[in-house]
Amino acid sequence: MKNKTIDIISLGCSKNLVDSEILMGLMEAHGYKCTHDSDDPQGEIVVVNTCGFINDAKEESINTILEFAQAKTEGRIEKLFVMGCLSERYLADLEKEIPEVDGWYGKFNYKQLLKDLGTIDNLENIKEAPRHITTPRHYAYIKISEGCDRHCAYCAIPLITGRHQSRPMDEILDEVRQLVKDGTKEFNVIAQELTYYGVDLDGKQHIAELIERLADIPGVEWIRLHYAYPAHFPWDLLRVMREKKNVCKYLDIALQHISDHMLSQMQRHVTKEETYELIRKMREEVPGIHIRTTLMVGFPGETDEDFEELKSFVKWARFERMGAFAYSEEEGTYSEQHYEDDVPEEVKQQRLDKLMRIQQQISAELEAEKVGQTLKVIIDRREGDYYVGRTEYCSPEVDPEVLIPVAERELTIGEFYDVKINDSEEFDIYGSTIK
Repeated sequence: MKNKTIDIISLGCSKNLVDSEILMGLMEAHGYKCTHDSDDPQGEIVVVNTCGFINDAKEESINTILEFAQAKTEGRIEKLFVMGCLSERYLADLEKEIPEVDGWYGKFNYKQLLKDLGTIDNLENIKEAPRHITTPRHYAYIKISEGCDRHCAYCAIPLITGRHQSRPMDEILDEVRQLVKDGTKEFNVIAQELTYYGVDLDGKQHIAELIERLADIPGVEWIRLHYAYPAHFPWDLLRVMREKKNVCKYLDIALQHISDHMLSQMQRHVTKEETYELIRKMREEVPGIHIRTTLMVGFPGETDEDFEELKSFVKWARFERMGAFAYSEEEGTYSEQHYEDDVPEEVKQQRLDKLMRIQQQISAELEAEKVGQTLKVIIDRREGDYYVGRTEYCSPEVDPEVLIPVAERELTIGEFYDVKINDSEEFDIYGSTIK
């Protein structure tokens, strides 16, 4: 099987992407050629890395598997393997339903694929290898832990990933140092719940220490934080964000709701008053911070009054970045076992639409406030008549981008420029480089 081409298809979140990159690095160290998310996969072997978080993600994963199962039946690929969250959760059912798949792997045992391909005799003989970074070289995702101990009522992630497990700090620091040597400048730190980092090791939160040490590595230009949890928030992290210039004034923290009724039902272990205070303190201690959050509508028992509280909260908080989704009942979760999914689908959709309309207006106003400012921008790509970049307040692929006319001057992908903002739309801004 060596020297075969393997197409890796990654679905779902950036944490899944890191797993794909680890697998690609191992495969290449053992003589395979790998491509990632090709528009037209040409490899003899396809590996689909699945997502199993909510119904839409599961449907996309199954449809992708079926698409490649058909390709195998037609002789366009030789072998098909599946890994990731969906197969971790539904392995037995999937094996019965899609027999065209040559091998199924979960969230953690995908290295077994090398043995099953006949590449190695046993897993002890795996050659260690750096990740194959699939993002543009100037930025990468750094996964600092796996799993989650929070057990929110609606969430299937602990059922899939298990208990929280922090990576050793020195291992993370070494990975970042190596990536800096390879040309990476921006590091997006990710975890199911990053504020819990270290608790499983010695009972203490070590996220502030980790980020401070990462910030002290020469060559690290930007560090951005994703997926914090509001309860028992480590306040020292705000000091690090304020004091370290290369720690972006950006925090992704999923709040889900604001009414005490809903927060209790969701088992979020935080109150409305505590949430308001959290937002106040973040903005006070880190002036200019951009907060990204995710909210949920239509959770079992959500009343019109609960939703009105949520709308008022969004208007008050004026989140720079906000996403929302309608509750999706997931088997095995506390809410599926103990609550009735009693909010009609049409009501869920109406509430979702109303909430996003409020946020759309807020986003337009906040982006317009940037007009006239000069911001540090990293260039990600050229697209048509524009170079496309991001400020420290923008995470790749999910946040607003900065568009700079190509006609102005030639820019280098992966480099930083000072850009004066000239115009804005609801979710993007336009600027010119300062020569």
